[in-house]
Amino acid sequence: MEMSGNTILITGGGSGIGRALAEAFHAEGNRVVIAGRRRNVLDETIAANPGMKAAVLDIESGEAIRKFAEQVKKDYPELNVVIHNAGIMRPEAVQKCAVADAEAMVATNLLGPIRLIAALLPLLERQPKAAIMTVSSGLAFLPLAMTPAYCATKAAIHSYTQSLRYQLRETSVQVLELIPPYVQTELMGAGQATDPRAMPLKDFIAESMNILKTQPDATEICVERVKVLRFAEANGGYEAFFEKFNDAMVAP
Repeated sequence: MEMSGNTILITGGGSGIGRALAEAFHAEGNRVVIAGRRRNVLDETIAANPGMKAAVLDIESGEAIRKFAEQVKKDYPELNVVIHNAGIMRPEAVQKCAVADAEAMVATNLLGPIRLIAALLPLLERQPKAAIMTVSSGLAFLPLAMTPAYCATKAAIHSYTQSLRYQLRETSVQVLELIPPYVQTELMGAGQATDPRAMPLKDFIAESMNILKTQPDATEICVERVKVLRFAEANGGYEAFFEKFNDAMVAP
């Protein structure tokens, strides 16, 4: 993936990993467009980063995605990189038989990227060099039991990304997967941003950008801290590690 001179769309770009990625790519000399539901958050981000652009997108809505994609094609015909970062993560008590949160996570985390990829792929394929980056999670490979639907959507995104990469292997579109560990953001609330068990956001972004710069043909962007999850099954002792990991994550 080229590190500068791109026009990059980043969903969920107003906060957390999305904003940090947007600022990092903006600093590298790319034209960055951030998208998200909250106009005030987007406005705060672009105000702090002169030259960055923003557009409102309800990633849960198929119709909103269709309209958004048509407008993006008109406004940014040179768009050649899309980073599918938007996501929500909510704990679920499955015995309560409530599925609203699960449905929202499937719509946002899985259907959203699939729909947006389909809508923008014709534009990307026309570019001499293009890239699609999905954002999964270390929890795609070893689930956090308190968030079953979230982990399932991220496992599905990993699988979808592999198939997408294979189908686009003869095109100009490179397909990458960013696999974050537990990072200090507010994805699960304000407490996560200061949780000492989580990787500092700036460290995660710095290491990820370095991988992109030094390994331009990488298909999976894995910082060292996520590898224990990414390769949990291959490393052996999966069941014991699953129990230990989940017990530790529910502890105060």
